[in-house]
Amino acid sequence: MSETPEPPAAPSEAAAPSTPVPATAVPVAGELLPATRRALLHRLARAQSEGRTPSMVGAVVRDGATVWTSGRSMMEGHGPDGDTQYRIGSLTKGFVAVLVMRLRDEGLLDLTDPVERHLPGTVPGGATIAQLLAHTSGLAAETPGPWWERTAGELRPEPADVLGTAPLKHPVGRVHHYSNPGYALLGALVEKVRGRAWGDVLRAEVLEPLGMARTSLLPQAPHAGGWAVHPWADVMQPEPLHDTGLMAPAGQLWSTADDLCRWAAFLAAGDERVLSAASVAEMRTPAAAPAPDWDAGYGLGVQLLRRDGRLLAGHTGSMPGFLAALWVSVEDGVGAVVLTNVTSGPQVATAAADLVAIVAENEPRFPAPWRPRSSADPALLALTGPWYWGTNPFVLRLEAERDIELAALNGRGRGARFRAEPDGTWTGLDGYYAGETLRVVRGDDGEVRHLDLGSFVFTREPYDPDADVPGGVDPDGWR
Repeated sequence: MSETPEPPAAPSEAAAPSTPVPATAVPVAGELLPATRRALLHRLARAQSEGRTPSMVGAVVRDGATVWTSGRSMMEGHGPDGDTQYRIGSLTKGFVAVLVMRLRDEGLLDLTDPVERHLPGTVPGGATIAQLLAHTSGLAAETPGPWWERTAGELRPEPADVLGTAPLKHPVGRVHHYSNPGYALLGALVEKVRGRAWGDVLRAEVLEPLGMARTSLLPQAPHAGGWAVHPWADVMQPEPLHDTGLMAPAGQLWSTADDLCRWAAFLAAGDERVLSAASVAEMRTPAAAPAPDWDAGYGLGVQLLRRDGRLLAGHTGSMPGFLAALWVSVEDGVGAVVLTNVTSGPQVATAAADLVAIVAENEPRFPAPWRPRSSADPALLALTGPWYWGTNPFVLRLEAERDIELAALNGRGRGARFRAEPDGTWTGLDGYYAGETLRVVRGDDGEVRHLDLGSFVFTREPYDPDADVPGGVDPDGWR
């Protein structure tokens, strides 16, 4: 990175820098109701006031378009807007993860590859790329001293300076242990495979296609200055600003609420110019099996949160002088961003989640109108209706154009949705059968005998004697 970091802004610049930059146009969908807009502004005002922060900006995106943006500041009449840059800390990790997923989708690497295959001499223990993405590599949470977030990257010129002499703190693949150095290695991996600086790759492959012109490695005016507020007194001092060098993939980026609304829309639906919807959904899937009653988890570069029955995906971020949070509820079609310029205090993760809830609950998404299918394949229609796994009743329903759903009728079986494949089979999309193959088994006469789902046999009657039930069926039948 060739740019020279700018010093923190003076207090008068903390909320509303004076350098003008043309605002990036953000599409605006249908207006929110006045009561919803007031509730959003009230929540943001509470977060700024109670969090004792120089400034704060919030935004909401609904169905892919920004519908609300507002800012609050310690200086009357100088609130930030959607084009004011803030440092976003660990939200950077999601961007790095997208670059890695692009390499996977292009066939240039596999997520199961040991990192050593691409970066020899770096990670001991055989940790894989997927484990770095999911923070299950066993690597240390931080670099050896000094504190990398408040010191220049020149102090860590080599990967060995990032990892230290004993980087493994846990057995590889056994536990989730958040690792900033792990993402430094992922940035190095992108550079090794692409042959260019990861920041340049990010600009060309992600930021430009998504229209995120105000997201950068170093601050660009107008931007907020970073501040530390005294915990016991209403006074503050500026935080240092450094280029973190090799650690930049863990938390270097600066962005705006406008740009991050675009990012939120991407995390909800994907974009074929950057990453398919299926690959983005893979990122939003828990990478390590969570507990049955889990409320927080991690996918591939994406944090997961369950709050009040709502599943949120996104990330939080912190760097000295800055806090950030972004959450998306795919089911509700709503995402929210909160950015602020203080080291600690405001609960930005909670505030962003509350912004999502305010819109989702006050203006719930209208379901898409029911419409009949464009065509009806008689062979597929013949598969619909009841099926039995042993004595457990299921029903098969036809969805979309060729996709299907297999659901337990009594609520005590393992159901799933399935995606149609070109060879006439279906692949499980969720639950126990995710990734498993469902196929139709026919007899010599071409008639359907049963369904095979990962070796489980589903028949038209409970223990149908005419089907190939494993272990056979008692010849005397039911009695």
